This record gives sequence, C-alpha cells and structure tokens, in this order.
Amino acid sequence: MNANLRNLPLDERIRLVEDLWDSIAADQSLLPLTPEQRAELDRRLDAYESDGDAGRPAEDVIADIRKRL
Repeated sequence: MNANLRNLPLDERIRLVEDLWDSIAADQSLLPLTPEQRAELDRRLDAYESDGDAGRPAEDVIADIRKRL
C-alpha cells in the first residue's frame, strides 16, 4: 500500500474508497459485458419473468440477518 495513503486517518481512507467506487459505478457502461455475463443476465431475467416472484423487501432480509448475528 502506498505509504502516503497509510498515513491518512481510517475514516478518510474509507471515504476515498467510496468515492473511487462511485466513480467506477458511474462509468460502468464503458465496461462491455462478456457474452457469458450477458447470457447469465438473460437467464436470470427469464427466470424472474417466468415465476414473477419479486422476492422480499431488503429491510426484511436485513432484519432477519441482524437477528442471526
């Protein structure tokens, strides 16, 4: 790891990582999908459309996970 980065406080390093990740997410359209990734996404979409199960709200899933911790 770059020594200059290691000298930053932890919260600042975390913020830098978050900012970096946000910049990558904003440019994700520049990364083309491989044929395998596209096929997998198509398979998942087809499976969703055939069963129509929208799943559970994220809040419910997170609450269940927290109960187990």
